[in-house]
Parts: sequence; structure tokens; C-alpha cells
Amino acid sequence: MNSRLADAAVVNASPLIYLSEIAQLELLRLAAGEVLVPRAVADEVRRWGDEDAAVRALAATPWLKIIDTPPVPASVEAWNLGPGESAVLSYAIAHPGVQAVIDDLAGRRCAVVHRIDVRGCVGLVLVAKQRGVIPLARPVVESLREAGLYLSGDVIGRALALVGE
Repeated sequence: MNSRLADAAVVNASPLIYLSEIAQLELLRLAAGEVLVPRAVADEVRRWGDEDAAVRALAATPWLKIIDTPPVPASVEAWNLGPGESAVLSYAIAHPGVQAVIDDLAGRRCAVVHRIDVRGCVGLVLVAKQRGVIPLARPVVESLREAGLYLSGDVIGRALALVGE
């Protein structure tokens, strides 16, 4: 598993939502030195209301930088993704070397087709374990699942095996 730190990562709504929900937003900083949030993603998150953990985190976390994104290329539009995933991938395509942080399976597949470095919440947890930021990955992964992130038992088992759990 690649655990290098990218120069920048562009993040979709679900990692913001779930990592905020379990008080692990700092894991996003393991993806890159600069964490970018497309305006479409910020708008999606803000629809949850002022009491939501992700909305509060977006407003109170200075290292989350809200950005404008280029138009969505036809090659991404063809995937019929949501506006957030499309904005994340459009930015990553326009800025080679930027890592996309997306949990949505279709968005991740689109990233792979476009040769974009992609990671999700579980990948960030595994990097945190590898770097000694957290002692165990399993409790954090289980917290993500309890917060509502869909993770099959098979995916969890394979991921945890990568870090010896």
C-alpha cells in the first residue's frame, strides 16, 4: 500500500462527513500537505445544517481550503456521478499528482480509469496505523461503519489484513 504524502488532496463530502462524525478529521492531513474542498462539496456538506459535525468542521478548520473547480470533462460526466465526486475528479484531472479522497465506489472506479491517485476513509485509517498515528485500525474502521459508511465485512477484513489486524 502506498502511504506517501501527496502535495495536495481534494476531498469529497463523505470523508468530510464520516471523519468529522467520529472526530477523526485530522486523518485527512495524512493524505496530503494541502487539503482542498471543492465548492460543490462544501455546498453539499452545508446542506446538513449548522449542527452537523462536518458543517462545523468545515467552518472551523483552517487547513480545509475551499476551491473552485474546472468544468467537468465529458469523460467524467459519462459516469453520472454526483456534483461533489465530479468536482473532485475534475480538479484532480486538471492538476496531475493531486490525490482524490472519495469513498463512493463509482467515483473511485472513475478515478482509477483516469489514473488519479485515490484513497477513501479506510485507506486513511490504514495509513494512520502504518505511521503510528493510531494504535489500531479496527476501532476506527468500526466507528466509520457505525457512523453510516457502508463497508462490507469482506472489505473490512481485507483492509485490516493489510496492517496485520
